Amino acid sequence: MLADFIKKQRIKRNMTQGYLASELDMSRPTYTQIERGERELTISEAKKLAAIFDMSLEDFLAGRNASFSVSIGKSGSKKNKTTAEKSEIRINVPQEKAEKFKQVLLYILAKIGGKPNIGQTVLYKLLYFIDFDYYEKFEEQLIGAKYIKNHYGPTPVAFAKIIGDLDRAGKVEKIKSKFYKHEQTKYLVNPEEPIDLSALSARELAHIDWEIDRLGDLTATQISALSHIDTPWKVAKEREALEYEHVFYRPEETSVRNYDAL
Repeated sequence: MLADFIKKQRIKRNMTQGYLASELDMSRPTYTQIERGERELTISEAKKLAAIFDMSLEDFLAGRNASFSVSIGKSGSKKNKTTAEKSEIRINVPQEKAEKFKQVLLYILAKIGGKPNIGQTVLYKLLYFIDFDYYEKFEEQLIGAKYIKNHYGPTPVAFAKIIGDLDRAGKVEKIKSKFYKHEQTKYLVNPEEPIDLSALSARELAHIDWEIDRLGDLTATQISALSHIDTPWKVAKEREALEYEHVFYRPEETSVRNYDAL
């Protein structure tokens, strides 16, 4: 039953009913009717839930666990060592990496989150280029998040969980807006909440600033198009994780490392 499948996917990802209700632009009581099987999903609602759960619409409607799921716990804990079901790929995010993800995201939002073009799609791609460009430059991971290939470009798997945690903690506020004629989801930082950057080095902050300067004015269409010519996205299969090592085979348009100087 689809209702039971939705409930299981929500619980597995540590998401609240209130969070999913907000993502679907409905009240929590209305959402609970969906999990009880008392209300049918519209096509647009089904597409949104499939995207949130990082699975194809076909797998979602069929109730198949062919998605990437995210669990965040302390590094080395027994929870992180749980064997994944054969029908899915489980990605465990160590707590220290989740904290770094949060700090990078809050830093970006504090600097440019209020700009009209900075919606969720642009955030996805900014995070992708920050991570993969840093790896190409320094052969080290910055966040080191997992990204999967979908039609619109690289998608950070842990984003829904991380932004949900920040929302519930009162550090960000989700709003709906329009950029030209396109609806978008935006996240604004709470100006009364201090931003902790203790997990980020000076070099990492300088790299993030560099990415913001060069990509922060692009529209969702422009930055998505740029990601689509990048080798890690091009060679990956649909819904497959992007490989960091593929940055060393990038075209000139996306490569950020001066190999002649080596």
